Amino acid sequence: MPTYYGLRILLDEDVYEPAEDTFLLAETVNVEPGETALDMGTGTGLIALIMARKADFVIGVDINPKAIELARRNAELNGIRNVEFRVSDLFENVSGKFDVITFNAPYLPGKPEGPIDFALVGGETGREVIDRFIDEVPRYLEEKGRVYLVQSSITGIDETLWRFEKAGLRADVVAKRHVFFEDIVVVQARR
Repeated sequence: MPTYYGLRILLDEDVYEPAEDTFLLAETVNVEPGETALDMGTGTGLIALIMARKADFVIGVDINPKAIELARRNAELNGIRNVEFRVSDLFENVSGKFDVITFNAPYLPGKPEGPIDFALVGGETGREVIDRFIDEVPRYLEEKGRVYLVQSSITGIDETLWRFEKAGLRADVVAKRHVFFEDIVVVQARR
């Protein structure tokens, strides 16, 4: 069983395994004590569990039921109790506002076929899931809240910055890592 950032994490072939994009987000996200956080597309739950070390409470959601089951087991394995995991298609089963919202977004073009594809495939152009997220996220963000969105240069970083602006949020690239044929970036957005 691998250990990431001091957390033992169980893996499953139908759930996205933490990789470079996950690590970039883990090293970039900033949660202050007393804040609440939402981890969209939680996968193994790693980012939610990292945030739960400081946050008062964290909710992790994923469209993949196997991911939610695995994330719950990982929270239990690490003795982390201030986190809740639930199945949700983006904000479908989420209510309230959060200080920090993270999303390691799927961005490959195509149509999801198996459970793992929901972590990778973002719709016909690769942007559909990202665009839905950006359109909806302002309703769930506290006044001084922050959004951390991970995506690839393949899917149009300028388009993401523009969409955040259109949604009423200021956005900047706050971290970048070159991997193979693409740049993985973390875009931070706030009011």
